[in-house]
Amino acid sequence: MANPVMNVISAGYDWVNQRAPGATAWWNRHVGQYYAPKNFNFWYYFGSLAMVVFANQILTGIWLTMHYKPDAKLAFDSVEYIMRDVDWGWLIRYLHSTGASLFFLVIYLHMFRGLMYGSYRKPRELIWVIGVVIFLATMAEAFMGYVLPWGQMSYWGAQVISSIYGTIPFVGPDLLEFIRGDYVIADPALNRFFALHVIAVPLVLAGLIYLHLMALHETGSNNPDGIEIKKKKDANGKPLDGITFHPYYTVKDLFGTAFFLLIASFIVFYAPTFGGWFLEPDNFLVADPMVTPLLIKPVWYFTPYYAMLRAVPAVFGSQFPGVLVMGGGVLIFFLLPWLDRSPVRSIRYRSMLSKVMLALWVLCFFWLGYCGTRHATPLLTLSAQVCTVFYFAFFLLMPWWSRLGATKPEPERVNFDH
Repeated sequence: MANPVMNVISAGYDWVNQRAPGATAWWNRHVGQYYAPKNFNFWYYFGSLAMVVFANQILTGIWLTMHYKPDAKLAFDSVEYIMRDVDWGWLIRYLHSTGASLFFLVIYLHMFRGLMYGSYRKPRELIWVIGVVIFLATMAEAFMGYVLPWGQMSYWGAQVISSIYGTIPFVGPDLLEFIRGDYVIADPALNRFFALHVIAVPLVLAGLIYLHLMALHETGSNNPDGIEIKKKKDANGKPLDGITFHPYYTVKDLFGTAFFLLIASFIVFYAPTFGGWFLEPDNFLVADPMVTPLLIKPVWYFTPYYAMLRAVPAVFGSQFPGVLVMGGGVLIFFLLPWLDRSPVRSIRYRSMLSKVMLALWVLCFFWLGYCGTRHATPLLTLSAQVCTVFYFAFFLLMPWWSRLGATKPEPERVNFDH
């Protein structure tokens, strides 16, 4: 006996396919018949989780703009109105603020997976480069969104970060005035940040994410063994070590998403400020240009680069060298595909030296993040300087140290243990 529900679904599918036959071809190429390595592990959750959090930010952001006022005199009060008087406004606001931190968390873990398994190596250089551009756009989006509540830390954070552009020789003062739209952080700057945060940068991010996925599906996914599954195919031209993304990895990602949302829900309902790491106490006070917070610091996901900025001494009264170092700390990721000269791709088969270097780099990144949240004491500044030097040495000396040490032979087929 025919299932009425399946009949309706089949009829709907046929109706769409007759009018948009390219939709089926697109689905088959990128989902239904896209072959991914069968040995994906825990680290391969974070790409799909980044998509989930991005969707959360778009949806909650749309609802927040319905009540937010991009006006220096009204912005803080409008956020308080959302929190206190709008039905479920507090939930939408905390979903958005928590989502910002979770977005960076999954992006950092996603990038770390790429570092471990060599996902930036040939032929995936373009995927990596687009990913780094997404990272830069996300940083801009997060900074401008952080300014919008117009609390104390929002205001002074905007003051400090925008002042960075004023350190650029010759064009700095004019560029700073252009960015702010005024001589100080005030209503014009808030309006500009609002427009960029709500419209411009999300559109750029959506386009970049689409390009990132299309580039990935053109070359194929990497895997923990770092070998190409396209090299071994059956008589039908299908990879022997691959499985279709749907239904196998759609089910896997749904499970990971459910577990991730469980953790995110716990944070939103029980610890939305996360002890001041996601939302600082100073940002629950209205912005006051006459009162400077005791410690001006960015949100946790910016603190490693902020620590680099503070670690570099001013030269002839200019902080521009520190700005160069801070910017270089992000931009150097673009060069990674051409700096790594290891004969093998995955950390599983690299030398012990490569594993130690990566572990030390991660420790330095964490320590820089901690230093960026504290007052710049002489001891912390010295340690931040040492970590900054190693941070850059990890990349700049990679063409040499990545080739040193004994590597293990890569397998012909992926290692897969049920």
